Amino acid sequence: MKILHTADIHLKNYGDERWETLVSLLSIAREQNVGAVVISGDLFDKDLDAENLRPNIRDVFSGNRFPVLIIPGNHDAQLMADMYFGSDAVVISDLTEPYIIDDVAFYGLPFESMDEHRVLERLHILKNHLSDETRNVLLYHGELLDVMFKQSDIGGESETGYMPVRLSYFTDLNIGYVLAGHFHTRFDVRRLPGGGYFIYSGSPVSITRRETGQRKVNLFSVGEPPAEYPVDSPHYEELVHTFDPLDDSDPVRAIETKLDNIHPRARVLVTVNGYYNRNMVGTSEKEMARQITSLVRSRGFDPPELTFRDIQHILEDDLFTAFMFKLDTYDLDTEKRQRIQEHAIRAMIEAKQ
Repeated sequence: MKILHTADIHLKNYGDERWETLVSLLSIAREQNVGAVVISGDLFDKDLDAENLRPNIRDVFSGNRFPVLIIPGNHDAQLMADMYFGSDAVVISDLTEPYIIDDVAFYGLPFESMDEHRVLERLHILKNHLSDETRNVLLYHGELLDVMFKQSDIGGESETGYMPVRLSYFTDLNIGYVLAGHFHTRFDVRRLPGGGYFIYSGSPVSITRRETGQRKVNLFSVGEPPAEYPVDSPHYEELVHTFDPLDDSDPVRAIETKLDNIHPRARVLVTVNGYYNRNMVGTSEKEMARQITSLVRSRGFDPPELTFRDIQHILEDDLFTAFMFKLDTYDLDTEKRQRIQEHAIRAMIEAKQ
């Protein structure tokens, strides 16, 4: 059986980018002939969004030839099993009642406000219900304490401690996969003590600006390791361009080339730093800033962060010129040479000031 696992879509409005991402994921699932789609919490951004979108979502969660297994997350914790979300939708709200497809049993640990000791107690309860006759999969939404979380990793939540768990808690549990949600930033896999896998799929669409890079889902066959599957969904990408003060090529053209190679669904966060010599490239600092800003905004992106500096007065100083001549006599790799050069520039700037 193939399973498509995702989480943290945070649906808010019908027809927007997040909605279209959900529709795209279901299309991928049909193309890949999966046996189930798993959404490990935070399908909706708020309980109110679940209520408002329920009539619309019934259409996309019906007629897919596979079930859509859902557990509530901390954003949609009031999602109840008796609500109708479509003929394919199965909300797993009871830890002791699995949803079984062939020889695979899907258990769900929906989000509740509890500490790690209570989570451990729930897993002990689960242990008594796991069968050796099935391959057992657990849907979970919360924080894995073995991973160092930042607020940006979990969608900028103002609080932490969402149903925390440790890998060691799964010792002696016959679970092959923990399909988890709540960790937005990236696809992340950890091994369970018994040889199974704990997987965060990451959000399939960027919810905040911190979720950079092409988004992914977990598309795997039962019995095999988890597998990243790239999704063509809207996402943020960071583009950092560093000026080389000894490079006489057109820096604006270099940035344009990088923008040309960006994923078509990406919203780019551009930063331009480093140093340049206006006499070498023939452009003042003010004009350089205008050209770069105009280029970036013409692509529909936010204004760039500009921290570059024109240091023509440093680069043409006799002392700096002598230093660079001496540096060129050493056999250094490019990275180390650039690092020494930057230290020298900073020292010269401080000395001038």
